[in-house]
Amino acid sequence: MQLLGILAFVVALLFSVMVHEFGHFITARRFGMKVSEFFLGFGTKLWSITRGETEYGLKAIPAGGYCRIDGMTPTDVMDEGEEHRAFYKASGARKLIVLGAGSFLHFVLGFLLLLLVFMGIGTTQVTSTIARISPCVPPVSGNQECTATSPASPAKLAGLLAGDKIVSINGVPIKDWAKSVQIIRSSAGKSLLFGIDRVGTQAQVSNPNAAPDFEIAITPQARILDGKTIGFLGVINSLATVRSDPLTAVNKSLATTRSFSAASVKSLIALPSKIPALWSQTVGGKTRDPEGLVGVVGVARVSGQALDSSSLTGAERIATFVMIIASLNIFVGIFNLLPLLPLDGGHMAVAIADEIRAFYARLRGRPRPAAIDVSVLAPVTMAVFVLLAGLTLLLLVADVINPVNLNL
Repeated sequence: MQLLGILAFVVALLFSVMVHEFGHFITARRFGMKVSEFFLGFGTKLWSITRGETEYGLKAIPAGGYCRIDGMTPTDVMDEGEEHRAFYKASGARKLIVLGAGSFLHFVLGFLLLLLVFMGIGTTQVTSTIARISPCVPPVSGNQECTATSPASPAKLAGLLAGDKIVSINGVPIKDWAKSVQIIRSSAGKSLLFGIDRVGTQAQVSNPNAAPDFEIAITPQARILDGKTIGFLGVINSLATVRSDPLTAVNKSLATTRSFSAASVKSLIALPSKIPALWSQTVGGKTRDPEGLVGVVGVARVSGQALDSSSLTGAERIATFVMIIASLNIFVGIFNLLPLLPLDGGHMAVAIADEIRAFYARLRGRPRPAAIDVSVLAPVTMAVFVLLAGLTLLLLVADVINPVNLNL
């Protein structure tokens, strides 16, 4: 199963790459630019077919893909009569759209995968169904076991039973138990009206919007926890895989996308400071930090662990795997926007610099200056490439000889 998970990760990664390249392809074609090649992989050509002016195909090394847009620099030779279709002759806005389309589709793909998790697969959540009733209010500190002097819990005194489902509080239907917990915790010593569905009744099966079987007023007991007074009801709720409704799923997907994006930005900012630790973990044999840097091989291994985990249910395994792919897409989308050549963000920075130069030329009444020739920045591009290649190699070695283990 772990091998299957690794293969699934490879397929998902290659699909993500092609989605990225498709973003460049479709926007370049939309703006009339000439796209001569669209390939999956690098190296020796294995197969190709030409449709229109574009050659589509596969190459031997499945380590990515590329979309060749003609005329990326002023020195590129265009076919006679098609010079106006060169990329470098496009407006700044069109250049930025084409260059940013790849990263944009990474965000879209990440969002759609999260939507699939929340609305289709479901996530493990604490539900409002009671799994167990606490017999007492635990002591303020020390031993959490009930003693002869421990007062009975409010839930026990009220006669709640395992299997009961709390469907409303003060007449408001429960949609998210986590929010209900906050209501209970903030209501120490205050009476709350709980709507209860009891096991064995059929009303809620046939009509989820039916009134609860009965309502009962319960006052949460005040209890000190971490120095704060909270309301204690005395119920331990069950876990279940829950699928969200479309609107909730969209909101959760947007929130998670923002969370993944913020985490990716923080990771990129902290990247230089984590390289020494990665080196010591690779060469010195120290235990890999799960919060540290991980390469493609490491992510593939973790994906395999997720799908092979015996501690997770089938739905949890699939959801975890899809979450990994979603977070990877969002990270790659942000990484590609870094203003460094040869990344898309580097080319976007050049396009923006071109427009700034053109703006100042207009202010001075001068003609638009020639577009910046990216090829003259080859030494900078090569330096960045060498650094990225070195980091990739270090991550590869670390992931092979001292892999990250999340104990899933």
